[in-house]
Amino acid sequence: MEHEAFRSEYHRVLSIAGSDSGGGAGIQADLKTFAALGCYGMTAITALTAQNTQGVRSIHGVPPWILRDQIDAVIEDIGAHAVKIGMLHAPETVAVVAEAIDRHRLRRVVLDPVMVATSGAALIETPAIEALVRELFPRADVITPNLDEASLLVGRPLRTPEDMESAALSLLQRGARAVLLKGGHLPGDTVIDLLVSPAGGKYWMQARRIRGANTHGTGCTLSSAIAAHLALGASLPEAVRRARDYVRRGLRAGAPVRTGAGSGPLDHGYAPRRMHLRPLTDGQ
Repeated sequence: MEHEAFRSEYHRVLSIAGSDSGGGAGIQADLKTFAALGCYGMTAITALTAQNTQGVRSIHGVPPWILRDQIDAVIEDIGAHAVKIGMLHAPETVAVVAEAIDRHRLRRVVLDPVMVATSGAALIETPAIEALVRELFPRADVITPNLDEASLLVGRPLRTPEDMESAALSLLQRGARAVLLKGGHLPGDTVIDLLVSPAGGKYWMQARRIRGANTHGTGCTLSSAIAAHLALGASLPEAVRRARDYVRRGLRAGAPVRTGAGSGPLDHGYAPRRMHLRPLTDGQ
């Protein structure tokens, strides 16, 4: 069947990540973010988690062949202008995703190396960490670790901005194409993030800390917002800047809202946008 009236398409973003039954992080946060920024979101679920605002109770990994089929089904029919990768709990899961990036020539890939939940629960098996570095660092356009994740990756504590810069450069040396190191866990009233690339680009970004208990899913939201803005055509530094602004506004809007007894979510829908359209093309 031909659809001669079709003249446009949505900006499409695929999230490959774990599901959060509490709705504040993971796939659920990604879909809310894509929609709020005017993109069409799709998913390939890597794991099911039983969690709420107080913590993670259990994790059930999706079989690798199911994950592969999810990615293939979405890309072969709908396609994607950008990809966000989140929780990959096991080495075989990492391998499936790496193979899919190559098989489908996926572009504008944002890797959030999710390792520890806000509650402190481990979300990745130890053997998967090295697989993540080896298989996905070179395939992602940018990785977005927080201080705890970066500290685990480089094997030393990160307590100062100087430590952040040293760690970001170390991650580039380990194969990352660009690194957004999030400094929100540093003490003080100012939040400092650092974006570096092998070409020598170095962008320090500072903002006043937004106080509040509702911070669950901020890392997932930031990485998915970066992917959305890349899909919309922004450069990486501009996508990061816009994504940080979106997260900060969502944190501010959600700060006075109670959701559960623990760390609640930010307000993803504080200012939703209509779906952005682009002229229909045959490619991605």
